[in-house]
Amino acid sequence: MQEVDEVFAEAGNGLVGDRYYDGHGSYNRAKPGKRQLTLMNALFFQGSEFRFADSRRNIFTTGVELMDLIGRDFHIGDVLLRGTKYCDPCRIPSDLAKIKTNFREAFFDRGGLVAEILESGIIRVGDAVRPPKKDY
Repeated sequence: MQEVDEVFAEAGNGLVGDRYYDGHGSYNRAKPGKRQLTLMNALFFQGSEFRFADSRRNIFTTGVELMDLIGRDFHIGDVLLRGTKYCDPCRIPSDLAKIKTNFREAFFDRGGLVAEILESGIIRVGDAVRPPKKDY
């Protein structure tokens, strides 16, 4: 996992440079575009021994209820996305980070959101999650 200040989000494919972009992620082997972007609430990490990178999610948010975005379009920066489904936590982060606490149990019901990229663009650290332009 590598933290970056900005990333190009390509519609239908994912984040350029991410393991899921080329179909190498655990949940999209040989199926590029299946799991394009994941988001997780940063507040869930307070008091846990996990770092953001340990979760293997792409974007961390505050001030937005991610589950409310399932089935809805939204923007991050200029990128248009659609929330597609809840992102179940699994055991992989615990194994890779060599942390004894079970990530799946520690983040039960707080795993985050899987989103589809509808319109390409750059996402930058600090960009707000907001409704599509037609909604405001």
